Amino acid sequence: MAVDRRLATSSRVWTVAIVSLAVFVACGLLLPLIGAVPVEYARAFAGGEPDHQILFTLRVPRVFLALLTGGALALAGVLFQALLRDALATPYTLGVSSGASLGAVSAISFGWTTLWPASIVGAVVTLAVVLGVAAERRRLSPFTLLMAGVTVNSICMAGILFLHSVATFAQSISITRWLMGGIEAVDMPTLTVLSVILLSSAVYVFWRARQWNLLAVGEEWAAVRGVEGNRLIFIGYVIGSLLTGTVTALTGPIGFVGLIVPHALRIRLGADHRLLIPGSFLLGGAFLAICDTVARTAMAPSEIPVGVITAILGGPFFIWLLRHR
Repeated sequence: MAVDRRLATSSRVWTVAIVSLAVFVACGLLLPLIGAVPVEYARAFAGGEPDHQILFTLRVPRVFLALLTGGALALAGVLFQALLRDALATPYTLGVSSGASLGAVSAISFGWTTLWPASIVGAVVTLAVVLGVAAERRRLSPFTLLMAGVTVNSICMAGILFLHSVATFAQSISITRWLMGGIEAVDMPTLTVLSVILLSSAVYVFWRARQWNLLAVGEEWAAVRGVEGNRLIFIGYVIGSLLTGTVTALTGPIGFVGLIVPHALRIRLGADHRLLIPGSFLLGGAFLAICDTVARTAMAPSEIPVGVITAILGGPFFIWLLRHR
């Protein structure tokens, strides 16, 4: 019977992975074909301009960035929910996104044109500070990590508000726009590096899926079954922060993806991280890519920041979650 149960679980994992991958690939293939500007696709594939540039320089990289960003945020949400044992945890709960945002806002205030290096630095510094504050006698606990993350998050938000208040009019508009979150086309080298970071992180997280299952129940439960909880909490926080900080540096903070997708899948599939991890990464990417397509076409030629779309969808979901928790 135990063998039959393992076979059934394995079959379910493969089914979820294949269905999620099919949705992910379908979004990657179909969404670049949707846009406000008509494109002759035969001409675009033949290299004719401006159709080729619109399709392959603007739309395709943007859709791929949305797929990767949504996957990273949903996966980070799964990790932080397991670490903190709280279904309401998001990729932004522990402060790294606020640190990345503070770095980007500082760069705007100094008049820098390239924001992502400062954003990465802000995320790394925040990660180090939270770990330094939360570590007590070389031990991390979900409670101290949560308290340290919330505290550092409040400090970073205060810094952002201060810089926003003293910024010039043009800088204020840029800061507001960046904080709304948005997907823009990036070059292929950037997409390649981002893909390597995110996909390798996702594979490693999936490899430890059984351990996340044990940790999500409790540190004592995991320790009895041979899992070193302190080390696993450290690894999970670092990987979740790496995922969140990397994509936030490119897109700004995009809320609710890390809450909506993991919890919706948890309701449908249960709490097994062997199902949640691949499903969240792939369907989170598809969800954000669809939201970004709506954002760039609904009010064309104007664009809605995709963070606004996810907030409109995520706000009611969050209220429903609080009511039915």
